[in-house]
Amino acid sequence: MKLGVPKEPEGETRVGIVPSSMKKLAKSGFEVFIEQGAGLAANYSDHDYTEAGANIVTREEALACENIVAVRFPGTEGIAAGTNLACVSDPFRHPGHVKACMEANITLLSMDMIPRRLSRAQSMDVNSSQDNLAGYKAVLLGAANVPRGIPMMTTSAGTVRPAKVVIMGSGVAGLQAIATAKRLGAVVYASDVRKSAAEQIESVGGRFIEVDGMDDFEDESGYAKPLTPEFIQKVNDTVCGVAADADIIVTTARIFGRPAPITVPTSAVGTFKSGAVVVDMNADVGGNCESTVAGEITTTENGVIIVGTSNLPGTLANTASMLYSNNLTTFFTSLVNEGTVTITDDDDILVGAPEGSDFYVNGMGGVLICKDGAIHPKQTRLAGAIE
Repeated sequence: MKLGVPKEPEGETRVGIVPSSMKKLAKSGFEVFIEQGAGLAANYSDHDYTEAGANIVTREEALACENIVAVRFPGTEGIAAGTNLACVSDPFRHPGHVKACMEANITLLSMDMIPRRLSRAQSMDVNSSQDNLAGYKAVLLGAANVPRGIPMMTTSAGTVRPAKVVIMGSGVAGLQAIATAKRLGAVVYASDVRKSAAEQIESVGGRFIEVDGMDDFEDESGYAKPLTPEFIQKVNDTVCGVAADADIIVTTARIFGRPAPITVPTSAVGTFKSGAVVVDMNADVGGNCESTVAGEITTTENGVIIVGTSNLPGTLANTASMLYSNNLTTFFTSLVNEGTVTITDDDDILVGAPEGSDFYVNGMGGVLICKDGAIHPKQTRLAGAIE
């Protein structure tokens, strides 16, 4: 079985497979073909790959493999019909990726569609592994840009009070952000639309911000549901009120397949103190802060610094690639049956849980998006979005 790893497009520093995954892949029968220079941006040299047993090849040779692993969607040019392509294709926001694969008869496996509530899927969950790093890095960016120290310091020149940090949202990224800010010595406040998140927030050192009328706004797949405009306004007013005197504000709210909700309107930014830093973790999908400029760090008229860095996991490319590679290696080796990669409707990770099960989500399949030139029947929600 051949597994190809192409070099990522410009701007993406991660790589699909790292040298430490070679042993497990080889044991399962995979021969790995890495495009020359594919791992350099993540500090994995071609020599590292050859030492681990991989083959360094041209892009054409990497794309000629029957199985391909990438971070970003690599396009379909040079990929043969019947190839299994695993990547983060973001199909709801980029339906063109699905259409292109259907036209080229490529089997598209979109790893951001992993059924995260299935216990067997946890070790394959690229969303969690990458969000975890993003939450960590967001706090570091906030600390690097805020014009004051973070922890409490008692010195002969006086006492420095700890910084106040507000984390908006406490999913995987938010919880890691809370824990990181706490480790740096900040006083941390955090919010979430899920009332059940209070215990999780407090367990990592945060103080829960409760909003009147809060409930568990979570769908069956574990993602936050879209909220009513009235409740969004109530959340904005409450949390932004707490953030008015904060030193660092990190926004994490992301709704699967939809633009990021605005949780920090421009009017709220105008009430923040000069020198405060807003780190918008969702600048790549529209941003939670209305004043965010994707890919840039800007300063408002009242002195608030807004960090719109895109692809936060990519700023930790070495570690992010290692975790992503572990996810993909576990996923691909789980598909091997009698020496071949088998795509079957019996696999809940590929097609989603059966109807009637505890984890079934109406109209949401697993990572298998399309095969044999057609979208998978379980992807009814996605099919509707594409049409």
